[in-house]
Amino acid sequence: MPEPYDSEGAISAAGMGGAMDLAVTEGETLEGTPGGPDGTGPEGKPRSLWSDAWRDLRRNPVFIVSGLVILFLVVISVRPSLIASGNPLECHLSKAQEGSQPGHPFGFNGQGCDVYTRTVYGTRVSIGVGVLATVGVALLGSILGGLAGYFGGGWDSLMSRITDIFFAIPVVLGGLVLLSVVTSNTIWPVVGFIVLLGWTQVYRIARGSVITARQNDYVQAARALGASNTRILLRHIAPNAVAPVIVVATIALGTYIALEATLSYLGVGLKPPTVSWGIDISAASPYVRNAPHMLLWPAGALAITVLAFIMLGDAVRDALDPKLR
Repeated sequence: MPEPYDSEGAISAAGMGGAMDLAVTEGETLEGTPGGPDGTGPEGKPRSLWSDAWRDLRRNPVFIVSGLVILFLVVISVRPSLIASGNPLECHLSKAQEGSQPGHPFGFNGQGCDVYTRTVYGTRVSIGVGVLATVGVALLGSILGGLAGYFGGGWDSLMSRITDIFFAIPVVLGGLVLLSVVTSNTIWPVVGFIVLLGWTQVYRIARGSVITARQNDYVQAARALGASNTRILLRHIAPNAVAPVIVVATIALGTYIALEATLSYLGVGLKPPTVSWGIDISAASPYVRNAPHMLLWPAGALAITVLAFIMLGDAVRDALDPKLR
């Protein structure tokens, strides 16, 4: 009769009477599906932060809903003619402040322009300003914060004092002062202003992340092997310090869209004939009692857009936060 245990103490197939031959290959669970609940990937290797985050995001209804809303907004910002065939600058004074009509579901504004068409075309400006400002803020803040956190010393002290100065400037007041002298009708002055005052928040997040990553063993090992500072920053520190920056930038995108609308409402942001939700809200404010539809639709579109980006940022933050696992 064969021994039930082999020389290493494991149960042998012969000891089971040869009734079955169990073979579990590497990276395969007993159920026969790739991976497992123990944090391993399809090849038995530990999953990365990004793969875990993507798995969690796909199961998060908040991410799915906000992502679909944002996808829809991006599509109509690129091709607003897909759902609005009219001209946002075509107005008929004879229809000023009139309500909903066939072919004009949102009614008309004080100049007789179709509110629906202007609301749809306003998406392009708001999304464009938000995305461009966020990219500029993330790049500038990440570069300056990463350099300050990695090298430290006098550069870190100087940049910390500069960020304190920028943090002391009220955003709306700064916009009133700086943008009041600009006569351009493009979005670039507004984008430039947001980047000028918004990079400090990303700077502090990036600086703290780089300081934390710089102390890890793999960075010390790379330095001991003779890796240059550029290689260490780009290949070892940046991939492990970028997650908090992505979270802050995603949430800030909705804030920048609201800031553009606020500045346009105050008359120092975008200016007519540019189609903007902030401009339409400003023009509709005096008539809110007689024609509330003029204010309702652009304000509602602005609120939905900002809320969608904030919800997306919250979902990304929850997925990338190791403390919540």
